[in-house]
Amino acid sequence: MAYRVYLVGGAVRDALLGLEPRENDWVVVGARPEDLFDRGFRQVGASFPVFLHPDSSEEYALARRERKEGHGYHGFAVDFGPDVTLEEDLRRRDLTINAMARDAEGRLVDPHGGRRDLERRVLRHVSPAFAEDPLRVLRVARFAARLAPLGFEVHPSTLDLMAEVTRSGELNHLVPERVWAEIAGAMAEPRPGMFVDVLRGCGALAELLPEVDALFGVPQPERFHPEVDTGLHTTMTMDLAARMGWGAEVVFSLLLHDVGKALTPRAEWPSHVRHEQRGVPLAHRVCERLRAPVRFRDLAVKVTALHLRCHRLTEMKPAAKMRLLEDADLLRRPEGLVDFARACEADYRGRGGFEDRPYPQAAILAEVLDAARSVRARDIDTEGLKGSQVGRRLREARIEAIADTAGRAG
Repeated sequence: MAYRVYLVGGAVRDALLGLEPRENDWVVVGARPEDLFDRGFRQVGASFPVFLHPDSSEEYALARRERKEGHGYHGFAVDFGPDVTLEEDLRRRDLTINAMARDAEGRLVDPHGGRRDLERRVLRHVSPAFAEDPLRVLRVARFAARLAPLGFEVHPSTLDLMAEVTRSGELNHLVPERVWAEIAGAMAEPRPGMFVDVLRGCGALAELLPEVDALFGVPQPERFHPEVDTGLHTTMTMDLAARMGWGAEVVFSLLLHDVGKALTPRAEWPSHVRHEQRGVPLAHRVCERLRAPVRFRDLAVKVTALHLRCHRLTEMKPAAKMRLLEDADLLRRPEGLVDFARACEADYRGRGGFEDRPYPQAAILAEVLDAARSVRARDIDTEGLKGSQVGRRLREARIEAIADTAGRAG
């Protein structure tokens, strides 16, 4: 049976933007699964008609139409018969800029004005059917985080539709794994702070991350935080870390690092004494609810608890520096130093007017850790010592080594 193949979605969009496509996705019109099996394609899963090319391993999907029947991301009936047209397949997509295709001759198929919206730098939904899939709320926010450096903004009508989805309660039917996948992806985008801003703009931040939403409107001392607002500071730290290329785990830790400030009694504003301790249970709760991977959780909790102590390294005595190494679990897991120090640096520099300030604490922390780890139990005199006494003597020797480092005065 004859069928037609089209390049669709992100590859078409990125090429028109002059970007290198991340991957190629293809839609096959007029075919049945048997037609692809006969050509050596392998089906990816049983629920959706997606196949891997026998040579390139790129994904080829049969054109499909969808009908909403239940709640959440999976509440759709899917029809992928050979009578489904390309236009029907493109109509079910989220944004106009993702609803374009190119045929085998390179001709652009653009029934929803995607190219025009690219030129206008607008993220606009294809049709009211956008509201049928609540996951699209997060996907649009993620696209905003990706394309913000190019000047893209969410169209007001699309933001209104996202707010409608939020008010409907459909976000509550999303499984944690899908929510986490979008959040983790957004943390790796060029402007992760925009992800937060867009979700907040449609009310979804309060539903999905109420601990973060509560930070907006909470003031901080202006002499330390010229930007004042804690929510704004949070997004500034995230964007700074992204600009530095420090990775999704660091950015996620910054999303949560100040959540404890939302629990500060109003009578104590704008000060936030012990906000780190207040924030640790909240960081744990968010990570548990999202089912975040352990490495994301551990760094987020560590940064939430210890970022202020890292800032104070230049003032610490050797014993206090040793306690920081122990509490950050860096003696046992020294590989965690880099991400922890980067998150603390982003917190320090993610403030109005502080973006280009030096952060010597990162180098001091590395120097202190090297000094402590240079002392091994076999290197010290343990004659006459037993059990825990050996551990105490080792700790004392490491504090002495820290005192001898150049970082002692700085």
